[in-house]
Amino acid sequence: MIRYLTAGESHGPALTVIVEGLPAGIPVQTKSIADELARRRLGFGRGLRMKIERDALELLGGVRFGRTLGSPVSIVIRNSEWAKWERVMAPEGQPAGNALTEPRPGHADLAGVLKYDFTDARNVLERASARETAARTAAGALAKALLDEIGVRVVSHVVAIGTAEAPPGQRPTPADLEAIDASPVRCFDPGAAAAMAAEIEAAQEAGDSLGGVFEVIAYGVPVGLGSHVHYDRKIDARLAYHLMSIQAIKGVEVGDGFAMARQRGTAAHDEIFFEDGELRRHSDRAGGTEGGMTIGGTLRVRAAMKPLATLKRPLRTVDLATGEPAAAFRERTDSCSVPAAAVVGEAVVAWVLAEAVVEKFGGDTLGDLQGAIEAYLQRVRSATPMGPR
Repeated sequence: MIRYLTAGESHGPALTVIVEGLPAGIPVQTKSIADELARRRLGFGRGLRMKIERDALELLGGVRFGRTLGSPVSIVIRNSEWAKWERVMAPEGQPAGNALTEPRPGHADLAGVLKYDFTDARNVLERASARETAARTAAGALAKALLDEIGVRVVSHVVAIGTAEAPPGQRPTPADLEAIDASPVRCFDPGAAAAMAAEIEAAQEAGDSLGGVFEVIAYGVPVGLGSHVHYDRKIDARLAYHLMSIQAIKGVEVGDGFAMARQRGTAAHDEIFFEDGELRRHSDRAGGTEGGMTIGGTLRVRAAMKPLATLKRPLRTVDLATGEPAAAFRERTDSCSVPAAAVVGEAVVAWVLAEAVVEKFGGDTLGDLQGAIEAYLQRVRSATPMGPR
C-alpha cells in the first residue's frame, strides 16, 4: 500500500508531506511538483496571498538522481512569509497578538475550539486552512508520476461557479489541460468562463464569496481497481472520501450521480456490447465504476464546493470570551477558490487511483508493477465471450 501524511500550519514555517510505499524507479523532478503547486494558485477570484506565495519546495529524501528509491519520499514546502508570522506562530515561547475569539460561521473555528478546549481559534484555523492542500497537491504530483508510467492521465475543469454553468456533456482530454489552465476560471467553455468571471466580480463588489462545481476525469484507467467485497475497498467510496476531505467540499457525485436518481433504470445504466473482439460501452453514465470497481477506460467524478467562510462582509457570531454578539473575524481570503480546488481534486483522484494500482498489482519496482499490469490486462483481454475462461 502507499500512504501519505502531511504536517504544518497555514502561517507556520513550512508544510511537510511524507509519502510511503512508492515503488522504486518512478521518474520524479522537483520542477514537475512545483508546476502542480503553481497550478493550485491559479484562478480568478484568488486573494493577494496567491500573488505573494511562492511554494519553495525541497525534496529531502526518497529520490536520487530523479528516481524514487522505494523509501519514503519527504517534501517540504516553505512559507515565504514566515518572517512576518514567526512571533505569532512560534513553536516555543509565549503567544503574541490578540486571541481570535469570534468564530466564523461555516468554518472549523467553533467546533475545533470546543473540541480541543482552546481559547484562541488560531489554534484551529491554522491547520484547518486550505493551505494544507499544497502538501496534498505535492503528494498528488507523485501519484501522477506513477500513473504516467502506466498510461493513466488525470484532468480537471470547472463546470459551475455560482449560477453560471458550462454546457453539459463537455469532456476535456489531457490534451486540453493547457487550454483549461489558461482560462482564468479553469473552464473549458469560453462563454461559460466569461459568465463565471462576471459572477465572481459581482461577488467581489458585494464583499461576498462564491462556490461551484468541478469535474475530474481520468483516462486509461485499468478495469478492476477497487473491490465489491468490502465497503472500505470500493473505489467510488474511496474517491468520495478523499474528495470530501478537501476543505469546503460539501458534495461528491460519480458519473451522472444525482441526475440518475431522477431517471428510470432503462435510461440510467450503461449497456454492454461485444464489438470487434472487445467488450464496450456506448455511454458512461456510471462514471466508470460499477459495484465498487473501475470498469476500465474513463473515470469521472464531480465535487461541489461551498462559498468560502471568511468574508469581507462578516457574518454574525458570538465572542467566546464575553458571550456578546460580534462580527466574525477576518483573515485574508479569496472570493472564489473553485479553480484551485479543481487542481486539488485532480491530486486526490490521482492519489486514490495510484493507491488502488499499487494495492492490486504490487511490486517493489516500477518495472515489477508494469509487468504485473501487462500480464493482468492480457488475461482480461482474453476473458471475452470468444476467449478462454
